Amino acid sequence: MWDTIIINPMVNTLLWIYSVIGNFGIAIIIFTIVIRLITHPLTVSQIKSTKKMQEMQQSKEFQEIQKKYKNDREKLSREQMRLYQEMGVNPLGSCLPTLIQLPIIIGLYQAIIRALAVTPAQLLELSNHIYPFINASNLIPLENRFLWMNLSQPERLYVFGVGIPILAIFVVITTYLQSKLMTPVSQPGDQGAAMTRAMNIYMPFLMGYLAYSFASGLSLYFVASNVIGIVQYSAMGKVDWRNLLPGKFNLPEKIIRSKK
Repeated sequence: MWDTIIINPMVNTLLWIYSVIGNFGIAIIIFTIVIRLITHPLTVSQIKSTKKMQEMQQSKEFQEIQKKYKNDREKLSREQMRLYQEMGVNPLGSCLPTLIQLPIIIGLYQAIIRALAVTPAQLLELSNHIYPFINASNLIPLENRFLWMNLSQPERLYVFGVGIPILAIFVVITTYLQSKLMTPVSQPGDQGAAMTRAMNIYMPFLMGYLAYSFASGLSLYFVASNVIGIVQYSAMGKVDWRNLLPGKFNLPEKIIRSKK
């Protein structure tokens, strides 16, 4: 089932793009754009859910509930769920695109490894995943070099004999920028802000570790996906550039207006 739904479509899409472009690195970037376009409705849904959640957390009723039941977690949870339902807020709505990304990441890693088959055993395994309309004999083995990288191996740029994980560093930076730019500015005292800040710190390093440890083709996907995501949100006018400002400069819009 996993192969049929995830691996086979990815392998064959990558091979088809490669057959047209002739460069597997660029094929991964184009594939990333395709994935972003397919998941665009989920991205729009995430933006709406995040905005609704922020509006609810800034509402007077929500803040009163937080104060009234701060010592009764069970009652607080029930009242919050009631408020979610009344305001039409799905507390998991903003997490859905991230959850959708997990099988894509796992599947893409497996698809890249299979597509870059070189040994007879690997080629035999790959043949079980290729659709009949793909002329594999003219494509395989694929050219696995892109810039300085071997796309089937973890990426390192060797300078004076020292391997520097350039892509892993870019993955950390772009993941952090994407999370910061797409996170709404929180109100002072917002209890959800601490969890958001923690995720904004942990997630870039988690993605960086994956980029450092696994095939550089996956790292290329991470960087391309992050950059395209920032461009996508910018085009929709949803990027909050204030989040890049430190400390006292990073104030919610209502507070900024009130100070004028």
